Amino acid sequence: MALPKLSDAERRAALKKAAAARQARAELKKKLKSGSVKLKEMLSTTDDPIVGRMKVGNMLESLPGVGKARATKKMKELEISPTRRVQGLGANQRANLLKEFK
Repeated sequence: MALPKLSDAERRAALKKAAAARQARAELKKKLKSGSVKLKEMLSTTDDPIVGRMKVGNMLESLPGVGKARATKKMKELEISPTRRVQGLGANQRANLLKEFK
């Protein structure tokens, strides 16, 4: 599929919007790392586009005491694809994540 042709103004607006979304995700991961936001809250607010579009692996890596290796291992055990986003998780996958990362 070919990319749409954007004017300079449209391109700048899209870049600004993408940068704001990255900033919001970084802030959310920082809050998750500090413990001011819990995993349960994150998984229950998937209608928020910032949370919903975050990859599950990145979210898990932001948890205190969870690194890339542990997040990858647990996702494999729970049969969650490495490319899965939070909004794409099923009810059982959410429940299993909450059990695993209390």
